Amino acid sequence: MRDFSDIEARAFALKGKGLESSLPTPATPAQLRKLGDDRYLAEMTACIFRSGFVWRVIETKWPGFEAAFWNFNVKRCAFMSDDDIEALSADTRIVRHGKKILSVRDNARFIAEIAAEHGSFGKFLADWPADDIIGLTQVLKKQGSRLGGNTGFYFLRFVGKDTFMFSNDVVKTLVQEGVVDKAPTSQRDLRAAQDAMNTWASESGRPLCQVSRIMAASQE
Repeated sequence: MRDFSDIEARAFALKGKGLESSLPTPATPAQLRKLGDDRYLAEMTACIFRSGFVWRVIETKWPGFEAAFWNFNVKRCAFMSDDDIEALSADTRIVRHGKKILSVRDNARFIAEIAAEHGSFGKFLADWPADDIIGLTQVLKKQGSRLGGNTGFYFLRFVGKDTFMFSNDVVKTLVQEGVVDKAPTSQRDLRAAQDAMNTWASESGRPLCQVSRIMAASQE
């Protein structure tokens, strides 16, 4: 596994000086704590509905989603009745996907449970150690609904939690560096990827989100 400075040098040689200004900046712990639980539920829902669908359609319909799901009030969504679910399944303001609609209720309950234990969902995210993003995505997958795979990573990235992404180019870099031999799915490979990201973040002084973006940029 090379020093991250070698990967970084290749990325900037390929993409130019403009790469630096395009790199994401993670939210601070204070910003994560400040964001309301309703906004976390909204972003979970957006990521779930975008998965396997045309993102532009979800973005265009998003005001309808906000209205249909009571601005993602966690308590209201957690207590959606079967009649509510039936009505939403026929509501043209949203994408009428029954299982994804049900995930809103499930994830509202998930957020409420976490908030009851930690004070708020934002505090839970803020306090989770950056060197164990794999552990955090496992919580999302096991305790949440439809938050496995890339959906959980997208959710964390979009709310500002510092995280890497397993894009095709990031995976290609991990394979080239001998960290894994294919897209990581097993716990062993996921942990190996986390360890590599942690090492490179420490070497470079960069957050994980920038490390993975630079890794992606280092590919032709």
